[in-house]
Amino acid sequence: MLKTLKKMRVINFPNPEYFIDELAINELLNHTISLKFTGKINCLHCQKAIKKSFNQGYCFPCFQKLAACDMCILRPELCHFHQGTCREPEWGAKHCLIPHSIYLANSAGLKVGITRTIQKETRWIDQGAVQVIEIGQTSERLKSGLIEVELKKYFNDRSDWRKLITGKDEQLDLIAEFEGIRSELEQISDLQIAADPLEFKIKYPIISYPKKAVSFNEKKDQTISGNLNGIRGQYLLIGEQAINIRKFQGYQVEIQF
Repeated sequence: MLKTLKKMRVINFPNPEYFIDELAINELLNHTISLKFTGKINCLHCQKAIKKSFNQGYCFPCFQKLAACDMCILRPELCHFHQGTCREPEWGAKHCLIPHSIYLANSAGLKVGITRTIQKETRWIDQGAVQVIEIGQTSERLKSGLIEVELKKYFNDRSDWRKLITGKDEQLDLIAEFEGIRSELEQISDLQIAADPLEFKIKYPIISYPKKAVSFNEKKDQTISGNLNGIRGQYLLIGEQAINIRKFQGYQVEIQF
C-alpha cells in the first residue's frame, strides 16, 4: 500500500498504540515489514511536489511563511507574538496563548521539557520518555520557554537518540529531582508548581532493541525491511535499524507486510 508519511498518530497513554493513517502498526509487531521510498515528496501544507523538504515535511515557501516553522517553535523563549510579529496571529493565539506544562522526563536520560498542556501525553510519547512527571504549568508558551531556559541550568533539554533506540535506560527518581529544585522553582514567577506530582511510566511495544544505533538513511538505501521489533517515540525498530517516521513526513512510501 502507498502512504504519504506523517507523524505517527498515537492513542492509549501510557501503553501507546501507533497508527500510520489508519494502519495499526502495533498489530505488525514481530512481523516482517518493508518501507520502500518511491522518490516522491509532497509538502505537508500545500501538497506541492518537491525535491527537498524543510523542517520535516514542508516546501521552502511554506517553511518561510508558516508560524509552525518559525524558530520560536524550537526555542519557545523566542516567541514574539506579543510583539505583533507572529507570521500567523490566529494560529499563534490558538497554539501559544494557552496553558503549557513543564515536565521532567527520563527519555534515555534526564531532561526538562515544555509542551501545550492539552497534548502533553502525546508529547511525552513522541519523545520516547519511559518516566515523566509534570512539575508545573504556566499560562502561555513564551513564559514556559523562559522557565525552561532557567531549568536548563540544572537539567539537559535533549534526548540522545542513540540511547533511545538501543534501550539504554536507567530508572531515575524524578520526584527526588523535582524536590531538589523546588526552592528554585518557587522563585520563578508565573509558574504554578505541582503540589504533589504524579509519576507516569510509559510502556512501549518493544520485543527487542538493536545492538547498535543505526538510523536509516534513504540516500544510501531506498528500502528498509526486516522484523518489526518495536516502536518507541516516532521510531520504528526494523531489523537492526531504526527509522524516524517524523523525519520523513511528506515522503511517499510503499508499505508491505
